[in-house]
Amino acid sequence: MIKQSFSLGVCLGLSMTVIIQVFDVTGTFKDFYIRHISPQSWNNTPYIACRQVTSNTENPSKETEETLKGSWLPGFDVGSSHKDDDVIAISLFKTVRVACWILTSPSNLEKKAIHVKNTWAKRCNVVVFISSQRNDSFPTVGVNASEGREHLTAKTMQAFKYLYDHNLNDADWFLKADDDTYVIMENLRYFLSAEDPQKPVYFGQRFKPHVKQGYASGGAGYVISKEALRRYGQRGSQNVSMCKNDLGDEDVEFGRCLQNLGVILKTGLDAQNRTRFHCWAPEFAVRPEFTKALLEYDFENGTGFPQGIENISDYAISFHYVSPTKMYDMEFFIYHLRRYGVLNMPQKLNVVT
Repeated sequence: MIKQSFSLGVCLGLSMTVIIQVFDVTGTFKDFYIRHISPQSWNNTPYIACRQVTSNTENPSKETEETLKGSWLPGFDVGSSHKDDDVIAISLFKTVRVACWILTSPSNLEKKAIHVKNTWAKRCNVVVFISSQRNDSFPTVGVNASEGREHLTAKTMQAFKYLYDHNLNDADWFLKADDDTYVIMENLRYFLSAEDPQKPVYFGQRFKPHVKQGYASGGAGYVISKEALRRYGQRGSQNVSMCKNDLGDEDVEFGRCLQNLGVILKTGLDAQNRTRFHCWAPEFAVRPEFTKALLEYDFENGTGFPQGIENISDYAISFHYVSPTKMYDMEFFIYHLRRYGVLNMPQKLNVVT
């Protein structure tokens, strides 16, 4: 009885200490909530996280700015009513820096690119829209290439040269995506957190024909390391025998270019052999259908890219053929829809090498 009373007294004392401290900081209880998060930093040490939520974010105090942390980084919603713990995502935002470049065209700026800009691109550390014409109001970077599918190779080669010249030290990884590709940046950063940007590597949905080591689908998006970009900028961008400057399929030609530079195409599958990069729309990916046309492209297991929910990683990274309206659907289902009473814990899905 004495031990029980003593334990109860200690718990009440600690609880009162927390309550008094919270009240002392703000003078009110309504702007605080306490969450129990486990694990912290991928280990099994539980901890209590206490952060302030305020509806007035125009002139935040230093205390509010400190407690909000990630809400003040690009792409994180300050006014959100969600009480998710984003400490890990914020840490990866700072330590796994990704520069995104989006392949678009003058006619697609207001049809497609604007919706990428308004959704997932906000979560890139650096974002550059590449077109054949410069547009200072959007803005876009104009490269010396004609429009048309047959000239996507020229756009791609010049885009990576632009990143090498202007953004090499601003990021660790460099992502190429189309203006109808949707990318879950938090999942991409988690995936890349297990990789070394100082090694000549790149990742995406691997296709096996045309290039000896395979190549990454352009529609699914692919990401290259800083060392891969350095090799391209220093050796490949001015050497047409290594890196074709136009014509051909963009993803095939850039894949062949990287192979010539000694850059290794690695798997994008998770630890359970489920797909993370997808060259098709999400509604197609979740259907358990078999597509014979994909057999010759399937680098991973020769079964034509198995589809269905059970074959898609819980930390899927990208989908292609996402229409402008579906961009916002994806935003809702990923960043707003919640199941009440369910706390999602981080999973370890990266492949251990």
